Amino acid sequence: MVRDSALSEDSPSLQAVLDALDDADCRAILRETAEPMTATELIETCDIPKSTVYRKLELLSDASLVREQDTINPGGGRTTKYERDFDDVLISMDEDNDFSVTVERPPRNADERLADIWSKMGDEL
Repeated sequence: MVRDSALSEDSPSLQAVLDALDDADCRAILRETAEPMTATELIETCDIPKSTVYRKLELLSDASLVREQDTINPGGGRTTKYERDFDDVLISMDEDNDFSVTVERPPRNADERLADIWSKMGDEL
């Protein structure tokens, strides 16, 4: 299951971000997810095999670069969409010559925060 970066309190590791950004399929997914998309839509748009797209989404999620949004369908079941979840990724070096990464996120309005909470509750049920 893909972790929701919006609800994670931990900052992503530098290596997780570098691994995700070094992957051509992950970069293709990031280009397409400015607006929420389902895995099926990503498979078609990015021309990535189904077995691969979920691994790439997991890699992006571990790096806190995408977030998962679940919606309940009126007829039952739910649909999961994935959306890019950053404005900027900053990699810097401190005075001790250690690298660090900062992922700057877009602000969320109250409705989006509530949707995140409901989505997370659905995972718990």
